[in-house]
Amino acid sequence: MKFNPIKDKKVYEQIIDQIKDMIYEGELKKGDKLPSERTLTDDLKVSRASIREAFSALEMIGLIESRHGEGTFIKENTDENFLKPLSLLFMLEEDVEKELIELRKMIEITGARFAAMRATEENLTEMSKYVQLMEESRGNAVLSREADKGFHYALAKATGNHLVYKLLNSISEVIDIYLARAMQRIVQDEEKTRDLISQHKEIYKTIRNRDASEAQRVMEKHLTWSEDLLEL
Repeated sequence: MKFNPIKDKKVYEQIIDQIKDMIYEGELKKGDKLPSERTLTDDLKVSRASIREAFSALEMIGLIESRHGEGTFIKENTDENFLKPLSLLFMLEEDVEKELIELRKMIEITGARFAAMRATEENLTEMSKYVQLMEESRGNAVLSREADKGFHYALAKATGNHLVYKLLNSISEVIDIYLARAMQRIVQDEEKTRDLISQHKEIYKTIRNRDASEAQRVMEKHLTWSEDLLEL
């Protein structure tokens, strides 16, 4: 692991760039310990204040963590915070709800196919749990939203593709805002509530039965139905 001396302005950004490059090149991996502030100060020829500024920025986005008495490490699990700023960027876009559905179609229709091929018994149990919660939450927008969100995240896990789950998680805040609005419409209409539950049962059934083509079809049907709600 070799760092290069810093010479230009915006010192902390260059420190961050070097750390990112080391991750891309495989020199730094999850759980790896970064050199101490003193070592980095000597190697990079910068002040400790610049090192701390860079570390603070990386810690804020959830890439690194400080452990008291141990040092600074690349986080083992970045799912909770890393890339969450994407939600803020998405909310600045016009017509975000319609485009969000389109993005979900791109991810989740194919995702349903992979889930049907790869879902474990644990994945199926988790999905079934959220279908049951959806049944029990009729008329309750908050609980229905949590059940809907939980089901789709469980399905993302069932794809066996960690990047799919992380991408979905990275935009979870903007998805939550959309779901809150949509669910208010759904729970006030008994027919829409029945449709919502029925569609999730159908998706779960096709995945449990390992019917990849049908899983893809019913997921597309569900997301198109969700898209139509935006036109109301």
